[in-house]
Amino acid sequence: MEHTSLGSLCVSRVGLGCNNFGGRLDAAGSERVVRAALDAGVDFFDTADVYGGQRSEEILGTALGAERKRVVIATKFGAPGSAVDGLARAGRDWIGRAVERSLRRLGTDHIDLYQLHFPDADVPIEETLSALDALVKSGKVREIGCSNFGSTRLREAASASRRIGCAGFRSVQNRYSVLHREPEEKVAPACRELGVRLIPYFPLESGLLSGKYRSGQGLPDGTRLAAMPEAQRARFVDEGRLTQVERLRAYAEERGHTLLELAISWLATNPTVVSVIAGATRPEQVEANVAAAGWSMTAAERAEIAALV
Repeated sequence: MEHTSLGSLCVSRVGLGCNNFGGRLDAAGSERVVRAALDAGVDFFDTADVYGGQRSEEILGTALGAERKRVVIATKFGAPGSAVDGLARAGRDWIGRAVERSLRRLGTDHIDLYQLHFPDADVPIEETLSALDALVKSGKVREIGCSNFGSTRLREAASASRRIGCAGFRSVQNRYSVLHREPEEKVAPACRELGVRLIPYFPLESGLLSGKYRSGQGLPDGTRLAAMPEAQRARFVDEGRLTQVERLRAYAEERGHTLLELAISWLATNPTVVSVIAGATRPEQVEANVAAAGWSMTAAERAEIAALV
C-alpha cells in the first residue's frame, strides 16, 4: 500500500469510510470490514460523531482495539443539529464537549485528524481555529481539517490561522469523483495554493462507479442506490449518468481494467488528493477498493477519462 503525508501524519492512499458502521452494518459486520482493511494495508479510518446514530465512533474504536496505535483515525464534529444546549456547533464551548465525547467513544487519548464537518456561518472562523489549536497544543488532536468548504472559506481560514498564529486546516473533505468534478474549478486550485490536501468523499458515487449498474437494466435489488429514497437517489444516478458510466467502463475494459479501478485510480493519481476514502459493507469490497488503486495512470490517461464525462 502506497502512503502519503497529511501534515505530520502518514496515511494510506486508500482509506476506509466508516459511515456504514451502526447503520447498514452492525458491530460484528463492521469488525469484519475493519479487519479486512487492516489486512489489506489500510491505516486511515474516517468517521464522524453523527454517523450510525452516534455509534460509528464507538464501533470503530472497539473493532480496532490494540491496533489503534498503528492507524490514523479521522473523525468530524459540527454537523447541523449535532450541538446541544443551544451551543453553536463550531463554537469553542461545543468543540470542547464534542472532542471529549469522540475520544470516549473511540476509546483513545487523541484524534489524529479532527475535522469540522460543515461550515458554521454563525461562528467566526477565528473562534473555531483557536479552539482547535488549543486541542492540538494539549495533545488531544494531532492535525485539523474541514469538510464541505468552498475555496473562499478555505482562503479565509488560512488567512485567519496566519493572522492569529494558530494551527490551520491541513485537509478538506469534499464530494469528488470522476463524475462529480466541481472541486476542480476552485477548491483544488485553492488546495494547491494553500498546501491543503483534498480528501474525496463519495468517490464511487454511492456505488454507481462500482461496476454493478448498467444502462437500461434498472437498479439491482439490494444495492445502496436501489434502497435510497428517490429524491436522494437523483443526486447520483439518472440515464445521462448511466450513459457516462458505460463510456468509462468501455475505456477501462479496452485497457484491461475495471470501472472500479478507473474510478479509484483516477483519484489516487491526482497529486492534490491525499487518500481515497471508500466505504464498504463487506470485506471483499475493501479488498477490491484497495486493489483498484493499482492502475498507475498517466496524465494523458487522466485527461482522456475526464474528457469522456
